[in-house]
Amino acid sequence: MLQLIKSCDRGYADHGWLKSFHSFSFADYHDPARMGFGALRVINEDKIAPGTGFGTHGHRDMEIISYVLSGELAHKDSMGNGEAGAANAGVIRPGDVQRMSAGTGVRHSEFNHAKDQTTHFLQIWLIPDARGIAPSYEQKHFDAGAKRGTLRLVAANDGAEGAVTIHTDARLYAGLFDGAEAAELGLADGRMAYVHVVRGSLTVNGQDLTAGDALQVRQTSRLAFAAGQDAEVLVFDLVA
Repeated sequence: MLQLIKSCDRGYADHGWLKSFHSFSFADYHDPARMGFGALRVINEDKIAPGTGFGTHGHRDMEIISYVLSGELAHKDSMGNGEAGAANAGVIRPGDVQRMSAGTGVRHSEFNHAKDQTTHFLQIWLIPDARGIAPSYEQKHFDAGAKRGTLRLVAANDGAEGAVTIHTDARLYAGLFDGAEAAELGLADGRMAYVHVVRGSLTVNGQDLTAGDALQVRQTSRLAFAAGQDAEVLVFDLVA
């Protein structure tokens, strides 16, 4: 079963310095039918104006993934990431996948220090399998070649294939498709998927999708990706 969610049906907020599309209920956007999909709770497509950002604020008991599409995002947190001399510099660029496990509580800020470039990124929240874990941070780079014409595992509960480790039973894949490039992804029994097109267009099981569109997938064993036109896609494999 495939359920199409069009880009235009997302929530939207314009704060001047921040323009944000909400795939699920968030802040002032509330839709009882869009409270999440399995462990997936938030996908916000954010554009941060130059010289602005999110001031220091807190999170707890959430797996938070940042996926930058263009520009840079400077991250600083109460675990010491982003501080001068820290092992993790805290700057997130296109191709990077940053994971922050909020656990018992963490405070952080996210800022676009550029003077003339907007930062465009996805903010993703997943509900962890257990509450009260120790906060932690991880960031890895996956270049375009690793995602070209395939679905590259970039986040998983077991950290398989060099993916960042998330503390929930989910797997996140990223792919780039153009022209004749195609790929398939199998879904095991008891699993479902959420497909989010980041940019461009492609077909999934024959369904046409364009930037911002999503597909909720249940009771389906195989996903086929084809007919991409400068497409970038994220796919979440989740417990049904």
